[in-house]
Amino acid sequence: MTTTPDPAFAGRTYPAGPVHTVSAAKIGEFARATGSRSALHTDVDAARAAGHADVIAPPTFLVSLAQATEAQYIEDPTAGIDFTRVVHGEESFTLHRPVVAGDHLVPTLTVESIRAAGGHAMVATRVDLADEAGEDVASVRSMIVVRGD
Repeated sequence: MTTTPDPAFAGRTYPAGPVHTVSAAKIGEFARATGSRSALHTDVDAARAAGHADVIAPPTFLVSLAQATEAQYIEDPTAGIDFTRVVHGEESFTLHRPVVAGDHLVPTLTVESIRAAGGHAMVATRVDLADEAGEDVASVRSMIVVRGD
């Protein structure tokens, strides 16, 4: 396998992934693991008092869903990526509304760009998350580095 990502993948959007149901338990686990102290992430009464239907996820909660979705590209045998050479570079989140327990999110992956830098490949991806009605919920942008030989 080559360690150089195929530049023809830049601009490619993969088919929407499977629906992911957000649970209060997973939100609570993530909040505790990341040290979040906001009751909005763990106390349904506090979340409802703030106007939410249920507990809300910390903004970075979506990282695991985004990374699972990026696997469509990274594991695509025609993409030319050797996973043993992949390093996570950066991540950013755009929330259109809070992610709430009970949400059913549909992820769609786009490979935004692929460029060479210092013997490595810099791959920018975007995972757009919508609810089942097609309304935008969030976007997660990632930069992965595929180390050169």
